[in-house]
Amino acid sequence: MMDSKTKVVIAGGGTSGWLSAYSLVSRLGNVLDITLIESDQIGTIGVGEATIPTIRAFHHLMGIDEQEFMSATQATFKLGIQFDHWGQEKNSYFHSFGEIGQRSWMAEFHEFWMEAKTHGFGGNLEDYCLELKAAKANKFATQIGKKQINYAYHFNATDYATYLRTKSETAGVKREEGFIEQVKKDKNGNITSLTLSNGKDVNAKENKGKEITGDFFIDCTGFRALLIGEHLDVGYEDWSHYLAADSAIAVQTETVEKPRPYTQAIAHPAGWQWRIPLQGRVGNGIVYSSKFLSDDEARSTLMTNLTGEPITEPRQLRFTTGRREKSWHKNCVAIGLSSGFLEPLESTSIHLVTTALLRLMKLFPFGGNTALLAEQYNREALLEAETIRDFIILHYHLTERDDSPFWQHYRTMEIPESLDHRMAIFKENGYAWPDDVSLFRVDSWVQVMMGQGLMPKQHHKGSCVIPTEGLKEQLMALRKMIENSVSQLPEHEDFIKQYCPAKNNEK
Repeated sequence: MMDSKTKVVIAGGGTSGWLSAYSLVSRLGNVLDITLIESDQIGTIGVGEATIPTIRAFHHLMGIDEQEFMSATQATFKLGIQFDHWGQEKNSYFHSFGEIGQRSWMAEFHEFWMEAKTHGFGGNLEDYCLELKAAKANKFATQIGKKQINYAYHFNATDYATYLRTKSETAGVKREEGFIEQVKKDKNGNITSLTLSNGKDVNAKENKGKEITGDFFIDCTGFRALLIGEHLDVGYEDWSHYLAADSAIAVQTETVEKPRPYTQAIAHPAGWQWRIPLQGRVGNGIVYSSKFLSDDEARSTLMTNLTGEPITEPRQLRFTTGRREKSWHKNCVAIGLSSGFLEPLESTSIHLVTTALLRLMKLFPFGGNTALLAEQYNREALLEAETIRDFIILHYHLTERDDSPFWQHYRTMEIPESLDHRMAIFKENGYAWPDDVSLFRVDSWVQVMMGQGLMPKQHHKGSCVIPTEGLKEQLMALRKMIENSVSQLPEHEDFIKQYCPAKNNEK
C-alpha cells in the first residue's frame, strides 16, 4: 500500500476530460486523488459522435455497461462507414468493421477472391463480409448464434460527457467550477498548481483565487492547449500540407428515416459531409479547406444536402491538422484535442483519447525516472498518430476525381514514404498487411484501396492451392452462410428499441 495518493489535476471537461477522470478513478482510484477543473461557460466541441470498435473493449475494461451507456447517450450501432463520391463522383464503397472471408496464413482472402475473378466467378468482395451486408440491409444484433458481430457506436457527445461526469463524481472525482487564471511552476518547469477565477460566472464566486495543487496534470483544454502549449511551450507539428482541411460546420437535424447502422461520408467538390444517425436526431457536418471553399459556400453546400429540418444553428469550427511535438512534457500530458487533431474521416478522435489513457495508465509516473516514461509515451503516441494520418491521406490521395482544385491538389500532392510504399506494393503484388499499431487491419486497407480503384496487377499464387471447382464451392457456401445470417437479424431500429431505448429521446 502507498502511504499517500498521487494528486492528479485534469484541466478541462468534455469527452476527453471526463473520460480521463472516469478511466483513472475506475482503475487507479485507490492510489490517485483526482480533481477536474471546468467551467460551464466554456462550450465543448461536442461533435465526436462516431466511434470505432476499440471503444467496446475500453468500455468493458472500465466497467461501463453497454445498455446503460447507450440509453443515456441516444446511441445507435455502427458497422462501418459508407463513402460516397470519393473515388469517382458517382461511385460508393463501404469500409466495414467486419472480417472479409476467411483468413489464410499465406495469402489473404482478397487474393483468393481475385483468383476466382480470373475464372469468371466470385461476385463482389463485399459479399463475403457479414457486417457489411448487415449494414446495407439496415439490420443489426450484437451477435448471431455464437458469432460476435464487430461494431461500434454513434452517440450524443454532450450526453456522453454528462454520463461520464456522473459516474466519475460517484466514484470520487472532485469537480471544481471556474476558469484557470494562473499556472504556477517550480524551478524545473514542472507545474505545481492552477489558480482559479470565476470570470463572469456568478456560480463560481467561491472558487475565485482558489489554488489547486497537484503532482501530475492532464491537459484537456481542447485546441487552446492551455497547459501543454501556452505554459509549457510545447510546439505543434503542422500536417496541413498532407491534410488540407482546416474548417468544419456542424448542425443537427430531425430524423426522417430509420437510423442506419453506419456513418455516411459524402464527398463534395471541396470537402466532405458526415451523417451520423442517433435515436432522436441526426448529426451532420461538412469538413473543408478554406483555401478551396469559402465559409458561406460550405454552409450552403451543407444546408442544401441535409435530409431533415435543422434543429440547431450551424456551428463553425477551425482547426489545424497535426500533433504536439510532445504529448507528455514535464509533469503534464495532453489528451484529446490539446495533443493534436486528425480530421474525423475515420472516427478516430475518441479512439485516440482511449489509447492515450491506456498508455498513461501503463506508464503512470509513480516514481523513478519519469522522463523515460514520458519518452516512451511520446514514441508510441507519434507512431499511432502517423499511422492514422496515413490512413486518412489514403482516402484523399487515391481519388480519381479531377472536377475541382481541391481534388486535384490531393491527387498530385506528395505523400509520406510509408504510405507510398504500402500503396505501391499493393498495386504491384496485391500484398496488404496490418499497420504497426494494430488499428487498421488488412481488411480495412484492402476495402479502402480497392474501394477507391486501386486494383492489384497480380496476386499471391497461394490462392491457387485450392482447385478451381473447390474454390467456387467454398465461396458459394460462404456467401450463402452470410446471406442466411443477415436474413435472421432484426431491423437495426427494432433491436435498438428492445436493447437500449433512449431515456429522453431528443425532439
